[in-house]
Amino acid sequence: MHIVDLNCDMGESFGAYKMGRDEEILNYVTSANIACGFHAGDPATMRTTVKLAIEKNVGIGVHPGFQDLTGFGRRNIDVTPQEAYDLVVYQIGALYGFVKSEGGKLQHVKPHGALFNMAAKSAPLSEAIAEAIYKVDPELILFGLAGSELVKAGEKIGLRTASEVFSDRTYQEDGSLTSRREANALIKDHETAVHQVIRMVKEGKVTSVQGSDVSIKADTVCIHGDGPHALEFAKYISQALNEAGITVAKIGEFK
Repeated sequence: MHIVDLNCDMGESFGAYKMGRDEEILNYVTSANIACGFHAGDPATMRTTVKLAIEKNVGIGVHPGFQDLTGFGRRNIDVTPQEAYDLVVYQIGALYGFVKSEGGKLQHVKPHGALFNMAAKSAPLSEAIAEAIYKVDPELILFGLAGSELVKAGEKIGLRTASEVFSDRTYQEDGSLTSRREANALIKDHETAVHQVIRMVKEGKVTSVQGSDVSIKADTVCIHGDGPHALEFAKYISQALNEAGITVAKIGEFK
């Protein structure tokens, strides 16, 4: 049997009154990565998103990023491992307060944007992030790019890890994501995106932009909630995975 978690970045607006689409997308995903105010989000949005995730039985994850609202956390910042450790601990604590006060439980941590991509290739940065998570709560699951230094660091320190793949991004032959600066970085056709995901889950392979097959492990699939067709795609991929015989379930409930 094939099983996979479907995650989406959430709470990346400002002011709870802008939460409409996130609320609907939560009907089709199993895990939510909630922004903690550094790259996006604010206290009201965090609280509202947490409450909605609890109501819909969606796994709650911390989505820590660089303190870069203007760049949406997607610009590389030259931080030391200690600085990375501190910013991750800080943002876990911020979301934990809302989760605890609403009677929920944190499931995972998934770094955002540039922090995620930098950690994928940097062992020292990944080890600092993994240590931050482990010291706060060793039961939390660390989401990292499949085959990355982040996954390796989580396993090394004793965290449960989830290898993440992307539905709407293309891959390089080394298993890394194509830079968003490249014209072919994004997959905009829904059918193409879903075909890529099904192959990653069932066959453990993805075709790189160079044309070669790359081995890949898919525990959780990321869909992005900030695109103009995000809700439409969330519905589409959820149904398509089910029709392909793939069970979509919250990663915290995997057996």
